[in-house]
Amino acid sequence: MLLHGIDASNIDHLEIISNTKRYARSFFVSSLPRMASFPELFRDLYLFGDVNTSIYIEPVPEAKSQNELNKIINQLETERIVAADRGNINRQSTVGQKRYEAEQLRDEIAAGFNKLFEASIVSTLFAYSLEDLDKFTSLLSTEMSKSLVGVKSAWGIQEEAFKSNLPLMDNKIKKVHTFDRRSMGTVFPFTTSEIGHPTGVPLGFNKQTGVPILFDNFHPSLTNYNMVIFAKSGAGKSVTMKTLISRSAVLMGIESLALDAEGEYSIVAESLGGINVVLGPNSKTIINLFDIEPEIVKDEITGKERVVLNVENKVEDVTQALLTMARGSTRSTEVNELTKQIIAEAVSEEYAQLNITQDPASLYESSVDNMSRDMLAKRKKNMPTIGSWYKRIQKKAAENDNSDYKFHYSYLLKVMRQYIREYDGQMAYFDGQSTFELLDGAPFINLDISQLEERFARPLAQQILLSWIWEKYVKKNSEDRTKASKKRVLVDEAWMLLPYPEAVDFLNTMARRARKRNVSLAIISQRFQDFYEKPEAQAVLTSSDTKLFLAQDKSEIQYLKEVFKLSEGEAGFLVTCLKGEGLLKVGQDTAILQITPTAKEFEFVETNLNNLVKMNKNKALQ
Repeated sequence: MLLHGIDASNIDHLEIISNTKRYARSFFVSSLPRMASFPELFRDLYLFGDVNTSIYIEPVPEAKSQNELNKIINQLETERIVAADRGNINRQSTVGQKRYEAEQLRDEIAAGFNKLFEASIVSTLFAYSLEDLDKFTSLLSTEMSKSLVGVKSAWGIQEEAFKSNLPLMDNKIKKVHTFDRRSMGTVFPFTTSEIGHPTGVPLGFNKQTGVPILFDNFHPSLTNYNMVIFAKSGAGKSVTMKTLISRSAVLMGIESLALDAEGEYSIVAESLGGINVVLGPNSKTIINLFDIEPEIVKDEITGKERVVLNVENKVEDVTQALLTMARGSTRSTEVNELTKQIIAEAVSEEYAQLNITQDPASLYESSVDNMSRDMLAKRKKNMPTIGSWYKRIQKKAAENDNSDYKFHYSYLLKVMRQYIREYDGQMAYFDGQSTFELLDGAPFINLDISQLEERFARPLAQQILLSWIWEKYVKKNSEDRTKASKKRVLVDEAWMLLPYPEAVDFLNTMARRARKRNVSLAIISQRFQDFYEKPEAQAVLTSSDTKLFLAQDKSEIQYLKEVFKLSEGEAGFLVTCLKGEGLLKVGQDTAILQITPTAKEFEFVETNLNNLVKMNKNKALQ
């Protein structure tokens, strides 16, 4: 009995016995198309799945090439004459063409412009069950036949074929085909795409070709403008994003807004002449969750633009955020559909009390001339707040006589008290009228939430700010691309949002709707596994045409490899690559990227504390 080893007793496959039993079947290429193109000839074989392929190439001496080709030419001439005698015009024409090509090849070899090679192509397919092996075998044969390549199982010589496919340089089956220099080049699997756009900002260099990569986040060839960046800590995520933000602002006029979870982007705001807003327990900044703005939409029939106020969507967004608040850091299971109904009804009543309807004019009240219909002569109404909503819940709870709702009112009154400024709640920075406006035209706006508690306050702030950003920043963009500004919204450390279903739902919605407003949503995270284990969060990935992977932990690479179909070489590179190196995927194209900020840029993109101290010392000495 074999405990570890290879069982070669079967004539059409091998059994590899170790801790896990696997099955292997080896093949050889039996037939080739008359013409081949690079890189399509063996692409389906190389990328099929769990398959290894070896190609043995032997150059044919010129003297032997000449002799063999002369024999072929004579045979073809004989066939042509026979076909002519029999009156078979089609056969005569086909053989005549082959004879001409053989003569041309012989003359090229004689002149040193070409050369013949004999090549043997051997592949081994692996599976964890015999049923899967048979299924994959049939599928491989079908895929290869599409490019007119025939493959045959090494029936009866599986052991020899398997050994031929080991890295021992020992071809034991010698099933050869003859290639010339041009056709031989089509078998090599080494390709690189010149990724990038004709316009854009210089993002870095293609390490394989040395060519600069221009990247345009809003290029028409992209199906959407979103991007995701995944990397382990210290791999250069923030440096990359700061470089892209600063170059985009200066060279393309792209406005960016960052939801800064770690306090790393404030210096970028200062350097670009932007705005830096700090949200924390001791800050004076207030963000009102209930803020609502009109939006410009294009009529699908007439094509004309009109201003609308979507109160219904806003009620849902506010309800989702309040649900997250109510669940708290423990993500309480006490919150259910009845709780949501109570929250939503109170939110809707808050807007209704102020007579805010679908009409954009309902946002304003007359300030001087009550008869005027001119918006400029009107003052915007104060919006509802969490505090006013809480008082409404108190009133409704006192009036409630339905026992089914009693517990939920009681629960909300207890847990939501911490968000109310009147009761000195420790998380009351969302209660009140907003203390600032997001100004259009600012090159960079940074919303710094790094002072908030990490486990719950920060993810909650991310969700509320995303909703607020949508109202104040994204919806202001026209749906007409000729009128809309190019804007980017950056969510740093997005993994913090994933434990909270309402936050994930809003992030997905924003990812899908951003392109319509000419906005790019950029997601940065160091924990891809969290996205992998949360199927509802994967919509963010599928809604992102641009993906950048910097250095990865070994624990994460298998998930990336599975989701994004990375090759073994790409996965290995991401585990071993240096800081600033990564894999850039734009649509179907991929390139190995080297990102190197300039010396001036390093003054505000560097995040390593030791390097910052060193840079400051050098400045002091100058």
